[in-house]
Amino acid sequence: MCRQSATCCFAVPSVRQLGGETGLADRLALLPDPRDRRGLRHPLVSVLLVAASAVLTGARSFRAIGQWAAEAPQHALARLGARTVGAFGVCVAPSTSTIRRVIGAVCPGGLADLTGEDPAGADTLAVDGKSARGSRTDDIPAAHLLAAMTGAGRTVTQMRVPGKTNEITCFAALLEPLDLTGVTVTADALHTQREHARLLVEEKNAHYLLVVKANQPTLFRQLRSLPWPQVTARHYQRGTGRGRRETQVTRALTVTDLDLGFPHAVQAAKITRHRTDRKSGKRTRQTVYALTDLSHLQASPRRIGELARSQWTIENRLHFVRDTVFGEDASQVRTGHGPENMATLRNLAINTLRGHGHTSIAAGLRHVSYESFTRPLDLLHIP
Repeated sequence: MCRQSATCCFAVPSVRQLGGETGLADRLALLPDPRDRRGLRHPLVSVLLVAASAVLTGARSFRAIGQWAAEAPQHALARLGARTVGAFGVCVAPSTSTIRRVIGAVCPGGLADLTGEDPAGADTLAVDGKSARGSRTDDIPAAHLLAAMTGAGRTVTQMRVPGKTNEITCFAALLEPLDLTGVTVTADALHTQREHARLLVEEKNAHYLLVVKANQPTLFRQLRSLPWPQVTARHYQRGTGRGRRETQVTRALTVTDLDLGFPHAVQAAKITRHRTDRKSGKRTRQTVYALTDLSHLQASPRRIGELARSQWTIENRLHFVRDTVFGEDASQVRTGHGPENMATLRNLAINTLRGHGHTSIAAGLRHVSYESFTRPLDLLHIP
């Protein structure tokens, strides 16, 4: 049963069960074809590979993907498994309307799982959500996508949050198929829920670092009232970026003897960030509190500070990139599973470029676009 719909559209192994040697085409072949068998012309895998290749050259819309497919030479279409006609086996590219129908109907949970990164053995996993603002209509709110990303900047999976609920109800479903043994999961204050902590420690054999804010008023007051001025276990970290200087001070305190009422909590942390705008000279200070099940032997104040900063990975290296490089918030893809599946194709493009050493996704897309009918296929390992 698919995690994102009421239909039994994805009952096959995920990429984590298949192993890293399975090629993209073989993985996509496990997806059920959502189309009626009557009148099928273009193979499902071929259409998806066309879309993935076009997005890897910078295509942002169905029209752009269709235009890339229409311009593709015969050798590229043959590698993509395109439909052939006539005695000479001429390859025919799928039309824009065919691409739109397929991407709007294919299983979103299956596509996200089969094209994501395996998190097994990762150090950290950040969970956060983002709305695709352009997908909003008069009757339907914007698609809100909850994603998980490793500390190395590789997207693992994502799912669309149903319109009448929020991220909290989807946290367990997002992580359900993942092997998180030994992985430290970070999330913002919305996910500082007791059920989430139990899930991670008791069922997933993972660790957590969860931020505590005013949405948990009792817990927040308890942490704020701890004797932080007397804490000697602290770490200072300085850095620059985005036009500002920042000093982060992390204090850690063992809280196993305190009755905080939060499952498996071993350490509490107070993280204070002092920022100075390098242009205006304006100074700001932000203080947040966090809880973790890691002991002081497993996580020093320095380690806790690094874990807290790793939560920014998903915002800076996924959501920001999809907005600025792929123009996701301006995308008018709205129907069916289109918004989440297009986001998944963007995630695949980002993962692929990072996997081949591109630190700048914009520069990577330009590099691929210079040979737009060979480089994307080579990067996706399409024979």
